[in-house]
Amino acid sequence: MVINEQPNTDRIWEWMKEVEDPEIPVLNVIDLGVVRKIGYEGETLVVTITPTYSGCPAMKTIEKDIAEVLEEYGVNNYRIETVLSPAWTTDWMSDEGKLKLHQVGIAPPVGHSADKSLLMGKIRTVRCPICGSEDTQMVSQFGSTACKALYKCENCLEPFDHFKCI
Repeated sequence: MVINEQPNTDRIWEWMKEVEDPEIPVLNVIDLGVVRKIGYEGETLVVTITPTYSGCPAMKTIEKDIAEVLEEYGVNNYRIETVLSPAWTTDWMSDEGKLKLHQVGIAPPVGHSADKSLLMGKIRTVRCPICGSEDTQMVSQFGSTACKALYKCENCLEPFDHFKCI
């Protein structure tokens, strides 16, 4: 589909939902909160993104996929900017994204990133996305990707990833 006039930013936000997270493809970059801003500087479309953590290996793929979607819709005059400040937080994830994680067996982030209970020796309760039990135990601070921790449910005995609250 080729658009001849300059598309409005609301339309472009919708297009960005077609860009999947390469590490967790059930999520898109809008669900993740990676796309921070979309706007025009003169005739140039600027898409501003923030990685989930600095050095995230998925960011180059995400940039390429954003470019492909823009070009598919006929946008050729664009720039993709990466900003590191403010740092990404799970607070930027959409409720829909958190629900999608739960539906595929990944426990979504719980609470807000401002919760520093772990620093006080209080372990955050992570509900099993399979059976719903709160009787879970962290097996490893690092799961299949750096943004997830590995847990085990003591009720159904199933292992599961938990998307860490950052």
